[in-house]
Amino acid sequence: MIEIRPAGECDFDVVALGEVMLRLDPGEQRIRTARRFDVWEGGGEYNVARALSSVFGLRASAVTALVDNEVGRLIEGLVRQGGVDTSLIQWVPFDGIGRRARNGINFTERGFGVRAALGVSDRAGTAISNLPPGAVDWDDLFGRRGVRWLHTGGVFAGLSEHSADVAEEAMAAAHRHGTVVSYDTNYRPSLWVDRGGPESAREVNLRLAPHVDVLIGNASDFSAEPAQDFATAAPALAERMPWLEVIASTRRTVHSASDNDWQGVAWSPGTGVVTSTARDHLAVLDRVGGGDGFASGLLYGLLHGEDLAAAVELGAAHGALAMTTPGDASMATLAEVRALADGGTAGVRR
Repeated sequence: MIEIRPAGECDFDVVALGEVMLRLDPGEQRIRTARRFDVWEGGGEYNVARALSSVFGLRASAVTALVDNEVGRLIEGLVRQGGVDTSLIQWVPFDGIGRRARNGINFTERGFGVRAALGVSDRAGTAISNLPPGAVDWDDLFGRRGVRWLHTGGVFAGLSEHSADVAEEAMAAAHRHGTVVSYDTNYRPSLWVDRGGPESAREVNLRLAPHVDVLIGNASDFSAEPAQDFATAAPALAERMPWLEVIASTRRTVHSASDNDWQGVAWSPGTGVVTSTARDHLAVLDRVGGGDGFASGLLYGLLHGEDLAAAVELGAAHGALAMTTPGDASMATLAEVRALADGGTAGVRR
């Protein structure tokens, strides 16, 4: 059982460390032919905090940085709509054209059938990627204010040469004050294509791993060895990293952009490997955010005192529901998540 700080002594149940980008979504169109875009906010680590607030009703905040211009304030407004506290945003002055810092933009089309989902990120030199070590008073956040759970991951750690340094100081400070730390390896080729590729990402993951309690990812994120099934790989990884309390991941088989097999899996020393209900041929509208949906449901279960099997069911159910609506952000309700986790169907509710 993971030891979690009491809610009464903390301002926040969860804090995410990561980038929040503006997602521009062409709907059913292609990016290259679009004439209008829907606007969402999103980010690998932030999406988890948002769902823990908007779906699961927890007190969530996000440590991020934005340029103080109209786009930054638009992102801030979207964050607030999700119920996420904005007091930890680091605001960077706007220089007029974004030469010194910018707000990240992510063009993402959902895909359909044989046409895969496609993302084009415009995020180099963003305010959060420029955030240096020492810019945040972590001991004040985790000590005086109090946080039960910190969530960060490989997307944030891969933003710039020093983002991993910021992640490491945050994770170390969290542990000093008894805060649980989760880390989603979340490998993104676009972040590492000119920085050493998968091997450099693995080096960062290995460096940060000693600060992690709950790991979301795969053994392949730490080793170039051929990929193994989770049931074999997770216990082997735990032997190398015996401090890990939970290792979790998803199993996804893509038949088409709109048809995926989907399942959650996890391991702990006390349970061994546990698996969620397998949802074969799950109908998918927008797959982006499904993995973050799994992570947020899993974390909610663990924060709520559920056993690991129940937490994995909640994660898999929430991830499945998150992929039925557009945008990174989940539009599910806690009642829907619990009903699906308990074996509910998609019949009309009246």
